[in-house]
Amino acid sequence: MSVLNNRIEFVFHFDVTNGNPNGDPDAGNMPRVDPLTQKGLVTDVCLKRKIRNYVAITKDGVPGYDIYVREKAILNNQHARAYEASGLKSVSNKLPSKEEDARAVTTWMCKTFFDVRAFGAVMTTEVNCGQVRGPVQLTFAQSVDPIQTLNLSITRMAVTNEKDAEKERTMGDKNIVPYGLYRCHGFLAPHFAGGAKGTGFSEDDLELLWQALANMFDFDRSAARGDMVARSLIAFRHDSPLGNAPAHKLLELVRARRAGADPDVPPRSFADYVVEFDKTQVPAGVTPLVLI
Repeated sequence: MSVLNNRIEFVFHFDVTNGNPNGDPDAGNMPRVDPLTQKGLVTDVCLKRKIRNYVAITKDGVPGYDIYVREKAILNNQHARAYEASGLKSVSNKLPSKEEDARAVTTWMCKTFFDVRAFGAVMTTEVNCGQVRGPVQLTFAQSVDPIQTLNLSITRMAVTNEKDAEKERTMGDKNIVPYGLYRCHGFLAPHFAGGAKGTGFSEDDLELLWQALANMFDFDRSAARGDMVARSLIAFRHDSPLGNAPAHKLLELVRARRAGADPDVPPRSFADYVVEFDKTQVPAGVTPLVLI
């Protein structure tokens, strides 16, 4: 299991149909939008949550693939496991005084938790395990075109309390995007994977990341999120750790455009788009990977 030693960038497209890909709790859970362009937004932490969920489901019980940031996790308890496994006793808010002991607890966290190894973590709580910067970083996803957000009223025949039994129905609402194609960029920096202070993110971990991006929406179905599908995943693997071309120039080789449709008619399916990728423009020293 070799540690990642190549710089990688990727473009990830996914879409949503009649669902809410990432509600904003400060805006009544309406789908997130850029107020100036009306383009939809999905946060990086939302996407990382789905990756974590995929790994938790598919690698349940497999050593080295536990998940650090999970629902109702008590982080100090996770950190205490590192001290116990290393035969050390924690001192409140402090790392062990010996450098090798401090490194031991941090390394244990990296080896045990996939998301610490991938995304890094700040673990400087009362039970202090230090902090690491992960090699995998994601941007916010943004819709290719402006989206329309709808607030739909719904009714419920049942009531909560006996005193409301004579009421005919109770009212609620549901926020959706009729359709949106979203684009996200990702970056893998090998200098945060290897070396004395690296997380140990490996080629096997990279393969699992690709699998998660391709399949995570199938494990995240809900009435609120509607139909979400991974549509395109194109990566650029450099021959060297430092890279062989500027990241932005590679990412610009991938673009989604309307597939000959009337630009005044809002898109309502992936068939309204074409994702184009000009492989002939990829420079020497970079290998393109079409993963979806």
